[in-house]
Amino acid sequence: MIRSDLPEWSAIDTVLLDLDGTLLDLAFDTRFWRHTIPAAWARARGVTVEAAREHLTPRFRAREGTLDWYSVDFWSRELELDVAALKRASMHEVRWLAGAQQCLATLRRNGKRLVLFTNAHPDSLAIKDERTGVSAYLDAMFSSHSFAWPKEDPRFWDSIRRTEPFDPGRTLFVDDSPAVLAAARAAGIRWVIGVRHPDSHGTVRDHGPWPAVDRIGDLAGPDSGLDQ
Repeated sequence: MIRSDLPEWSAIDTVLLDLDGTLLDLAFDTRFWRHTIPAAWARARGVTVEAAREHLTPRFRAREGTLDWYSVDFWSRELELDVAALKRASMHEVRWLAGAQQCLATLRRNGKRLVLFTNAHPDSLAIKDERTGVSAYLDAMFSSHSFAWPKEDPRFWDSIRRTEPFDPGRTLFVDDSPAVLAAARAAGIRWVIGVRHPDSHGTVRDHGPWPAVDRIGDLAGPDSGLDQ
């Protein structure tokens, strides 16, 4: 992101934040769905992990962009696995993205209201909060499962405003999903910014027309205009 694209912090009161891929390393979720779940499913059915992936991949893709994709309850039923228990067993792998904690601390010192909007299921959110203590950095946090629509859906944005009022013209939203950024902009949010490196082991994510930073810490660095 070039300097002229950085937010005008004096014009921003509220910062809305994604969780996975924005504050926390998406590498955990990548490993979980590509390796942990196929391995558990394979063990339960006496097949190879490769056969499990071949069977599960199209089932996963069919639910992308829906609330089911993020639902621990849905996949526990569909796969006949205790997905929450598998996540808890792997929770030691949950990590902050570099610079995220420092960014949150800087934004709070500068008087910004920090609110988490995540598609993560409440069970997943609770496990990750237990591991990282992310809630201590925030003024509020919400799972889209409480509103019946994922962040990609305009109905989520209509619903959340009734619970968490904010002025769209004085709000910044940060997410690693281009589809979610587009939904936020369609909902009237003035500042939307993507994260190019949501997965510390993954490739760079293209955000198309949306301004983007390598990591969220870039928004609150020495050149940001914020008090350090």
